[in-house]
Amino acid sequence: MTRRSKVVGLLGGIGSGKSAVASLFEKRGARTVDADKVAHGVLEEPSVRRTLASWWGPGILRRGRVDRAGVARRVFGSAAEAARLEALVHPRIRRALKSEISRARRRGGVLIVEAALLLETGSDAGCDVLVFVDAPAAVRRRRVAARGWTVGEWRRRERAQWPLGRKRIKADYVINNGGSKAATRKQVDSILQEIARL
Repeated sequence: MTRRSKVVGLLGGIGSGKSAVASLFEKRGARTVDADKVAHGVLEEPSVRRTLASWWGPGILRRGRVDRAGVARRVFGSAAEAARLEALVHPRIRRALKSEISRARRRGGVLIVEAALLLETGSDAGCDVLVFVDAPAAVRRRRVAARGWTVGEWRRRERAQWPLGRKRIKADYVINNGGSKAATRKQVDSILQEIARL
């Protein structure tokens, strides 16, 4: 595969298996950036911690760190609180991902950006290709149940994101990740071959 850089954004619903697909790309030589980890790092920036504590009180911090479950309870129950949080953290997430993508372009090869909110934060602007990871609702429900989530929690979190149809339309490729790992791997290989020709 050419060393010319390609940045691939992974989209998909909660429980679609984006991390598993990212891992398959990684096994084929791609590098990955997990935007969730980037977002967690943003939450721990001192200025962000101070702002959250000023909004929601010092109880939003546990041993000096942000209580992410506490943040989730506040934002998934209130569109206004969600919008306020997004205005605070999304620009920072965008900057951090832009920096990661710039480093990847200097190194060449394929970079996979796994981000639940790739479109919502506008970070898709730095990607050359978008891949939507799809799976039936029943499969996704089983996967999130294995994380200990209730169906209500899953639905609340999905409502906080763009509708799946809107994400799918934006994608250049779709991976059906509701079947066997071998079937998913075959789709990953096919996409990598196509990307190499771009």
